[in-house]
Amino acid sequence: MSTPPLAGAGMPPGAFSGPQAQAAREVNTASLCRIGQETVQDIVFRTMEIFQLLRNMQLPNGVTYHTGTYQDRLAKLQEHLRQLSILFRKLRLVYDKCNENCAGLDPVPIEQLIPYVEDDGSKHDDCGVASQLRFAGEERREIMEVNKKLKQKNQQLKQIMDQLRNLIWDINAMLAMRN
Repeated sequence: MSTPPLAGAGMPPGAFSGPQAQAAREVNTASLCRIGQETVQDIVFRTMEIFQLLRNMQLPNGVTYHTGTYQDRLAKLQEHLRQLSILFRKLRLVYDKCNENCAGLDPVPIEQLIPYVEDDGSKHDDCGVASQLRFAGEERREIMEVNKKLKQKNQQLKQIMDQLRNLIWDINAMLAMRN
């Protein structure tokens, strides 16, 4: 998943000449963004490898038991850091080239990028939204009234049940006194 270094990453400007240099200048911004995305992915991958090497690496605490392994891991770590540095330089070149290509563009407000079916429909939508809000308010009031009536009916039923319970209690008490 490693990407070879960009042509200009470690070389002076003008090292290439002829059709290659002209082709490099005519790369469109979308391709540059794709290259930049791949470079960022490579940077993340390399960084994960570096952290994995650091996690597996033992600290040099004076023990000479695994010095060969330690030296190998240290060399791998230094190579990964060197490649990571190259990738960051490549990303900087891509970033600068994208900024250079986009310098002449006027920023477009985000609202203008949203497509509308028709402009007259938006006025009708505003009226539609207002009527929907009015309808929702009326519906809410009706629901509140129904809830209020329901609570009143529940209260009446509770009172009737209490009266019936008391009546049954009294009837049971009279039957118990009769026996």
